[in-house]
This record gives sequence, structure tokens and C-alpha cells, in this order.
Amino acid sequence: MVDIKLEKPQVSAAQLKPVLLPLAVLCALLALWLGWAGVQQHLDSSRRSDLSRVRDNAVAAAHDALGVEHKRLRDRLDAAETQAALQAGDYPAAAAALTKNWPGAKAVVVLPIDLASDYAQLPKGGYGRLGAMEAAIVADKPMAAIVREAGKPVLALAAPARVGEQLVAVAYVQLPLQRISDGIEKADVDGSSYLALRQGGFSVIERGDTALGNGAEAMAAKIPGSDLRVAAAVPDIAGGPLGLGALPCFIAAVVLALLAFVLIRVRQRMGRAAAPVEDEGPVQTLAETMSASPLDLLAGNVTENSTAAPRAVSIDGGIFRAYDIRGVVGQTLDPGIAELIGHSIGSVMHDQGLTEIVVGRDGRLSGPAMIEGLIAGLRKAGRNVIDIGMAPTPVIYFGAYHLRAGSCVSVTGSHNPPDYNGFKIVVGGETLSGAAVTDLFQRIVGGRLHTAAEPGTLTQRDISEDYVQRIASDIQIDRPLKVVVDAGNGVAGDIGPRVLAAIGAEVTPLYCEIDGEFPNHHPDPSEPHNLVDLIKMVARLDADLGVAFDGDGDRLGVITRDGQNIFPDRLLMLFAADVLERNPGAMIIYDVKCTGRLPGHILRHGGSPLMWKTGHSLIKAKMRETDAELAGEMSGHFFFKERWYGFDDGIYSAARLLEILAAQPQTATETLNALPNGISTPEIKVDAPDGDPHSFVERFRNEASFEGARLSTIDGLRVDYPDGWGLVRASNTTPILVMRFDADSHEAMARIQSAFRAQLHAIKPDLKLPF
Repeated sequence: MVDIKLEKPQVSAAQLKPVLLPLAVLCALLALWLGWAGVQQHLDSSRRSDLSRVRDNAVAAAHDALGVEHKRLRDRLDAAETQAALQAGDYPAAAAALTKNWPGAKAVVVLPIDLASDYAQLPKGGYGRLGAMEAAIVADKPMAAIVREAGKPVLALAAPARVGEQLVAVAYVQLPLQRISDGIEKADVDGSSYLALRQGGFSVIERGDTALGNGAEAMAAKIPGSDLRVAAAVPDIAGGPLGLGALPCFIAAVVLALLAFVLIRVRQRMGRAAAPVEDEGPVQTLAETMSASPLDLLAGNVTENSTAAPRAVSIDGGIFRAYDIRGVVGQTLDPGIAELIGHSIGSVMHDQGLTEIVVGRDGRLSGPAMIEGLIAGLRKAGRNVIDIGMAPTPVIYFGAYHLRAGSCVSVTGSHNPPDYNGFKIVVGGETLSGAAVTDLFQRIVGGRLHTAAEPGTLTQRDISEDYVQRIASDIQIDRPLKVVVDAGNGVAGDIGPRVLAAIGAEVTPLYCEIDGEFPNHHPDPSEPHNLVDLIKMVARLDADLGVAFDGDGDRLGVITRDGQNIFPDRLLMLFAADVLERNPGAMIIYDVKCTGRLPGHILRHGGSPLMWKTGHSLIKAKMRETDAELAGEMSGHFFFKERWYGFDDGIYSAARLLEILAAQPQTATETLNALPNGISTPEIKVDAPDGDPHSFVERFRNEASFEGARLSTIDGLRVDYPDGWGLVRASNTTPILVMRFDADSHEAMARIQSAFRAQLHAIKPDLKLPF
């Protein structure tokens, strides 16, 4: 524990005279700079506004065109000739009736709602037509999509076909893409802007500077009645000084100009020749002079301020950990500590010229008080806070991108017991870890905290539907899958099922009521005993699979119909094969706890495997360094850069999993069970001797001996044999040793565990091991 006393330095006003003129000149120059920056920001805002108008016009034109074609399809389905054919079950005749006098219409079909003939032709027949018809059946209304025909994109319409109130078939028709693309192709887009028609991750039409395409989702707008959207972008010019927008720049320029004027006036007063005067009272200090208002200075009414009493602060440095900040509420965490943490984060942002930050919290009972303290500290540092309320950590990460803040804090205890809470922190797009987390503590104990002249702003936003629609606009599964979702009463219990339902799954929620006391089981899918109820529910409902989220929704667990727990390193094999189909040669990162079969699987699919340290912030940093497209950890964190933002997101990972499984001809269980497998253990957690796992692992790494094996010390000690491997590492979040073993056979597993047991007991004979 550290006690801090901060004293205020005293400088007499008489000492200021030599520096007042340079300060006034500096303020004047800063005022000019800020004024110029404000003008540039205003011009950029106008440019964005113009492009937004062009985008909205393109969306409106496409929407209107779709409305015309949807109405035409509905009217033709309701026509007497079509109805007679449908009633007679003559679907070819119904298709012929739809085609009559419809310019540009082709590939028109009417099929029974089971779509059995199209499913029988997979994969040869392709998924585009099936997807459009399934979407129309699920939505029970006409739907539009873009599909490829002879290698070219065309507009596809599908609509449910009824006889009276009975749904009997689904109609499908292809039309020229130009019906909805004119608004984009004829839009006034210069070479320095970008406009595109998109479906999922595919850009159908692109106008302007295609190099801007990667950032165009920030200005994307959905075309109603379809899964299409119009994306737009302008060059991302640097913001104003300290990240200020146009109006704040103008205001700051005026304030600095006024301050320059005040400084000159004060200097003039101090420089006047005057007759001897009587005692003028105490000499004004620098802190007192600068704390007076400009109006007081102009009037010559500067008065003495009393010096504030030093403030004593107590804080435990042990809560500042490798990946985040985490402690026990009422012992090492309270709202006051949260405020200090917020103040420190805000000070880091101030140093980097960052202004906006998104915050949110999980469902823990201490969350409201913790986030209130955090927000107070951030605002004290002058940061503008956007509070999105109760939300999973990945939704908060998403908010940093979606709201163009670049920084965020998730107040969450993750999978820890109810009395824990903590902070996962992103500043300027970088997840803080290691020394960056320690620096937050050092700023507090060293008094290096920036306090702004005016507190930052606070706004509330609900972005849950934006998150759902962003995923659903990119992912729609090719066939319905029946899924049980177990949120363990964590914060993903609301939005997780919503996302999976939005992409086309039939969802049954289990323990999805958000309850910070976690009354049913601990929200940690990496522990097999927490999945028992999910296994039972999947079997009872004969569901295709079950998915489980941890307390804050950034980790994923998966159960098959036959009750198998598909460990995350095997899921990573499936994800890697899918990503590498579109990104041959891509880097795939996995942590030291993953199976030894994973790198070979990645290589066989044309990828570049890289093993790295465990920890979500460490993995994300390595992804940025290597430009990896995908990463995963044995704990259930998955990081998709391809088609997503590169942060760990259990909910999005579940959606990608369903997308892959629905595209396979086999059942979900058959696909998952076919992944390479061997004999493996889940994570084995052992209490660390003396509560210090790092010291024990360091000694084990130096003293243990494993003949005939390859040793890796990236994170703890991993020992690889030709037929298996074992690992001992220190947890960075709790005082435990984490172990895992994987082998080709039971005999190899027994041999490897026996070798580890002998080496561990050589260092600590009474260490209790569960193997």
C-alpha cells in the first residue's frame, strides 16, 4: 500500500515578469494554430457531410428501386394465373406466369418450401440462391440479395408464395444489378472519396479511391429490406490538436487569444513605474495568479487563494496485472480507487492527444458504483465519456470503433467470482498490458495525473442493435441450426442470443438472465463442470450444438449434440481452415496451451502458424506486429481480423462458427468431431506454493530436466515430445499454476504426466497434483 502527499509549488508573481511576454506570444501562436486547425476540421466536416448526402441518396434510390421490384413480385404472386398454378402444385407454370412481361427477369423458379432440390445439388448449385430463399421464408416477406451468375453479380429477389393464408412455396427471380446500382454508379464521387455497394464482406461496386475501402464501414448505411449496405469514406485527415473538433478548436483559439491579451496586460501593470506604496499584502503566487479568472485579471482584482490541503491516497499495486486491472470489491477495489484509475487512464489519453472514450460494464452488482467512479476520474482528466451501459466486453470494444473513439474501458470481473471486478483498457486502439498497466499505477503514486480546467462531457448511448446488425449484415447462415446458448447469467445473456437469432439460428436460451451473483454455475466455459447443464439441454432438445459464453462475453465454449466438449484449440483449426481459404499464407497465432496438432493443421491449409504467450492483450499486440488474420487461445478467446476488428469476441466467434457449420453437408456434430484430435486434458489449475506462481515457474524452468524433449520458455515451460507435450505456466490473473497435457495415446499421456510429476515434486514434494 502506498500513501501519497501532493504539495503545491509556490512561485512569486514578481518572478513571472521575464516570461510573461514569451508566454503571451506562445498563446497567440497557439490561438492561430488552433484557429487554422478549426478551419481545416470544418472543411473536413463539410466534405464528410457532402459524401454522407451522396451515400444517403444512393441508399434511397436503391431502396426505392427494391420497393418497386418487391411490389411487382408480390403482385405477380397474387395474380389469378399464378395462384391457379400454385393451387394446382404446378410450380413451373407459376414460374412462367411470374416471368411474363417482366423486363430483365431471368432464372425464375418457384420451389416447395423445403427447398429439397436445391439442397440436393450442394455444393455444386451454390449457396446464393438458397440463402436468398431461406431468408425470405424466415422473414416471411420479399428479400433481396446479390448472387453470382456466370461470375458476375446480379440482383436476386425471393418471396414467400401463399395460397390464401397457407405458405406453399418460395419464388426466386434474378434481375440486372443496375436496377439498384444506378444511384452509386452515377453518384458524384471524386477520386479522393470512396463509395461502395456491399453485401457482407464483399464489395459489389466500388467508386473513387479503393484504398479507402478498409475504413468505409464507419460511414456505412443499410439499404432497408435487404442485407445490402452502401459504405463510404473520405481520407482520414489528422484531427485537431489534442483530438479537438472544429468548434472546440475555435473556442480554444478564442480562450488562448484572450489569455495572451491578459498576460500582456498583467505585464504592463507589473512594468509601470510607480511611486512608493504602502504594504500591498502577500505576494501573489503562480498557482493563485493562474487560478484567477481572466475578468479578475483584467480588473486587477486578483486575490489570495488558500493552499489546498495535501490529499492522502491508499492503493494496492497488486491489482495492476499483466492483462488488465482486477481486484476484490471492498478489499482492493472501491469507487474511489476506480476514480483514480479513470484519472490515470485519462492522463495517458491526454498525453497522446486522445479525447473520446467509450465505457461499459458487465452485470456484477458492484458495476454501477465502479463505473461511476471510473467516469468521474476520466472526466476529471478532461476526457469526453460515452457510456453504453451494461454490455459485454466485445460490444464495448466494438463501440470504440463504431463511435470512432479509439479508446474504451470495460468494467468487468470476467469469469471471476461475484465479489471481483476490474478494468480492461484500450487506449488509442492498443490494449494496455504489462508495463502500460503498471504505468497507470506509477502515475497515481507519482502524482502524474492531468487535471483539466473543465471536466469532460458525459453522454449515454445504446449500441446493442448496431452491434447485432453489423454482424447480421455480414453473416447469414446457409441453413437453420438449432442452438442452445448458455450465458451462465453473465452479461452476454441478452445480446448473445439476439445475434445468433439474427443470423438465422433457432436459439434456446439457458441461464441468459443477467444476474451478478451467478446463481446457476460459474460463467467460465473453460471449466468442464460448468458445461454439464448445457450438455443436458442440448441432448434434451436434440439441438445441433450448444455454445457457452463467459461472464463478459469475450470467450466461447462449444458442445456437440453427442455431448463432446470441443476444446478451443480444435475450434481454432476449423476457423483457420476457413480463413485460409480466402487468405492463403496468412499468419495464424495460437497460445502455448494449444494442441501440438494445430501448427501442422495450419500448415496443411496453407497458413503460417505462430505460438505465442497466453493473454488477450499480448495476443492482440502480436497480431498487430505480425498482421495476423486470426488468433486463438485455449481459454476460448478468438480474435478475427478478417471481416472483423481483431479483438476477442465470443459472440462474433459463435456466429462465425455457425456460418462454417451451416455451409457443410454434414451435421454440426459430424463436422466438429472430424477435427484432428488426441488425448488431452482441459486446463489444470493448481494452487501456487506461497501464492506466488511466477517464482515457482521460474525455478521450475531453471531446475527441471526433460531428456529427449524440445523446451519452450515463451510463457512458462512447455515440453514437446514426438508423441505429445506438457505445460506449466503461471497465471497472470490468479495465484495458481496452469497446466495442460496433450498426447497421441493414453500411454504417452501417462508417461508425460509422470515425467512432469517427478520434476514438480523434486521442487515441491508436497505439491498437490490431480494427475
